[in-house]
Amino acid sequence: MSRPLIARVDGAALAHNLAVARRAAPHSKILAVIKANGYGHGLVRVARALRAADGFAVLSIEEAALLRGEGYTHPIVLLEGFFHPDELPEIARLRLRPVIHRQDQAEILARARLEHKVDVFLKVDTGMHRLGLAPKRLPDALAALRASPHVGGITLMTHFARADEAGIGIDEPLACFREATQGMKLPVSVANSATVLRHPAAHGDWVRPGIMLYGASPFADQSGADLGLLPAMTLESTLIATRLVRKGEGVGYGAAFVADRDMKVGVVACGYADGYPRHAGTGTPIVVQGQRTRTLGRVSMDMLFADLSNVPTAHVGSPVTLWGADPPAEQVAAAAGTIAYELFTALAPRVPVEET
Repeated sequence: MSRPLIARVDGAALAHNLAVARRAAPHSKILAVIKANGYGHGLVRVARALRAADGFAVLSIEEAALLRGEGYTHPIVLLEGFFHPDELPEIARLRLRPVIHRQDQAEILARARLEHKVDVFLKVDTGMHRLGLAPKRLPDALAALRASPHVGGITLMTHFARADEAGIGIDEPLACFREATQGMKLPVSVANSATVLRHPAAHGDWVRPGIMLYGASPFADQSGADLGLLPAMTLESTLIATRLVRKGEGVGYGAAFVADRDMKVGVVACGYADGYPRHAGTGTPIVVQGQRTRTLGRVSMDMLFADLSNVPTAHVGSPVTLWGADPPAEQVAAAAGTIAYELFTALAPRVPVEET
């Protein structure tokens, strides 16, 4: 019999979350962000569940080619654009839409001789200082693209660094974007999940929901459930051993947890080699046999400990939920000092994934 750890991906939940995004931004097209293997949920599996989206956003040509090979004719955006001029013929052949975020990319594309016209997204840096043209350089890049017979439609875009932060929002970068693009009369795409949910005035022509599609919240003060989202991934395992730990005895590596009383402890078949966060310390929520409890001590490579004090009937084989509807991935991530995005994308290849 195989190891009991399994990730279950709910296609209906993905479709539900897409519908939430659609209701939040009813006048915009939806570019579903499915990079990083569909945030760890499986690229093709996620695309199938989100086929009602108006387009997909991925990172690489390889991801895009896989989608084209599966028969998807949606617009597909390459979020980091192209890395070498030699990639442009394949981008044109597959009818992909690269993000142009540097002046030299605009000039290279403008000089290229391609089989088909290439539609592009032209990115402006409005304060995140990751990717994008400085606002003052935007007119030059736009002029180069517009002068080329090999460039088709152009969509203007940016990305907000702090759209998820209460009291910060998007006012300043949005004003910067609007000033930089004034009079250009082109479609725009600026809205990530946080902007889709909290800033309807900035939805524009294309919204780009990511984390919300997978059922997790982009906000620290709200859960996915609070926003009407359903978790798309449930990570499940079982107890593979139970122990009676006496008062004063340690549990696991370094005795990072020491029992303050006699207590029953369970060993769960899941560890950091499976993608569970190693820095999730004592107190991280976990559900055993339908009862919420906590982890104890350090996470091992293949195992972790659960407090069974309030689950007295738990035994070898009892079901365990690491994250899902309960506990939500956001809570597990917060206990480990990270975010749900990392939990999902860190799921190890050795963990089997089943679609439900």
